[in-house]
Order: sequence, then structure tokens, then C-alpha cells
Amino acid sequence: MEDLDAPFEYEEPEGFDKNAPVVDTSKDGMRKIGIFVDIQNIYYTTKQGFNRQFDYRRFWQEISYLGDIQIANAYAIASNNDGQRKFQDALRHIGFEIKLKPFIQRSDGSAKGDWDVGITVDIMEAAEQLDHIILLSGDGDFDLLMLKIKEKYQVKTQVFGVQKLTAQSLIKSVDLFTAIEPPLLK
Repeated sequence: MEDLDAPFEYEEPEGFDKNAPVVDTSKDGMRKIGIFVDIQNIYYTTKQGFNRQFDYRRFWQEISYLGDIQIANAYAIASNNDGQRKFQDALRHIGFEIKLKPFIQRSDGSAKGDWDVGITVDIMEAAEQLDHIILLSGDGDFDLLMLKIKEKYQVKTQVFGVQKLTAQSLIKSVDLFTAIEPPLLK
């Protein structure tokens, strides 16, 4: 278990300009942030790209420096697996709300269990109240969503994904793409 009382060493992301002006568009002086995590996508891309797991606690610490996290949803497939339940409990402890969808096994043997529509609906509903939306996914299906919320709500859009496994259309659709690298892995 990670020592939560240990001092946090913050490393500024590559290309970060500490002298750049901070633009705060919220009424109460804090940037309002929404985080939306496609857990399956992040799990499989970090495993394929690095053979490691994403460090959600470190991610939360880094993002909390940017403003007030108003919404933090993590989307997963319901499972009776003890490891999955412990992982979801750990995410809840960090501050995420876990949204579960049942795994559906079709009669032809194929399976369904993605959250693309649910994530899209939640982001569209939240965008008007937020200043900054962060999506953790490499799925190119979200490119139109990110373009639309940027245009309609003038919200800052950011995607975290594994560089070589993130759709170029998604990278191009956002204000800021942050490549998941070893400092965000465990």
C-alpha cells in the first residue's frame, strides 16, 4: 500500500511552461475539472504499451493541482472478480465514482460491454458546468464529442492516453493531449 503521508514529488509535464499565465474561467476562482475514465481502454493500452498499470492515485494528485475536481467518473464492467472489486474500492477511496455496466455474452459467443455512449452522455451533461474536461481513453470514437463540447461550451479539453495506442483523430480533437508515460504508471 502506498504511503499517503509521504511527501509528493511533482514533476511538471514535458513542455509545461511554468511562466505561462493561468487562465481561470470559473466564477469562484478555481478551475472546475471533470474527469472521465474509460477503465477498460486505459487498462489494456497501458498493459500493451508498457506491461504496467496506470497509477490513478498519482494522476489524481497531479490533476488536483490544476483546480477543483467537481466530477470524477470511472466506467467499468461489473465483475464478480475479487481483484476487480478491490480495484474499484481503491478508485472510490481516491475520489472516483464508479459506474458499472453488466457484461453481456451474446448467444453467438460475442460480448458487449463498452461505455462509449454512457461516457458521452455524462460528458455532454457536465460540460456546461465545467471549465476543463479530462478524458482518459485512446478511443477515436470520442473525437467528435471532444470537438463538440469545445465548440459549444468553450471548455478546455484534454485527453490522457498511451501515445502509440491513441487514435490520431482523438489527439487532434482536443486542446491538450497528455501521453501516459512511466511516471503515471506503477
